[in-house]
Amino acid sequence: MSEPLTKVDSAVQGLSSSPPKEGVKHRRASSSANGVMNINDLEKDGIELNIAKETQKTGWKINTSPSTVEEKDILKKPLTTPLVKKIDLHFPLGLEVTARNLKGVTVKDALDAIYKQFKKRADDELDQPYLAGFEWDKDESWTRLIVHLQKDAGIPAGGSKKKKNKGGDE
Repeated sequence: MSEPLTKVDSAVQGLSSSPPKEGVKHRRASSSANGVMNINDLEKDGIELNIAKETQKTGWKINTSPSTVEEKDILKKPLTTPLVKKIDLHFPLGLEVTARNLKGVTVKDALDAIYKQFKKRADDELDQPYLAGFEWDKDESWTRLIVHLQKDAGIPAGGSKKKKNKGGDE
């Protein structure tokens, strides 16, 4: 067992086989889009958020898929300006969900995050099943949006698509 070593052990010799690292490099620089900010950076710089107005009139039921929204165009719109990578959505009863998208959180990303939380709930379990919209209150928390819910869809009767009465004498 007292044979001499034939290979040089770099750890013993104090030598390094790899060149020294120059600073910390992030793993995936290409996956985040230009102009997409971190919400914490916005708070440090004092940049205010603007929420897409289209979120106020979706008439979307939170336990149904976001694809059921009547106007599909609003799903592609950015939730906030400037674009953020992630944002917390806070419900009045204390529940909080996070919407994420490295290319900027869209309305669909926010609805998907909410739907994931409520998809297993029955209609009678929800007091206020419809999305009324989002509110940003910088005094309470810079990094999250408050989700407002309501009892009815909020879309006035006789909107763009009328329902046909197939029930007979009602």
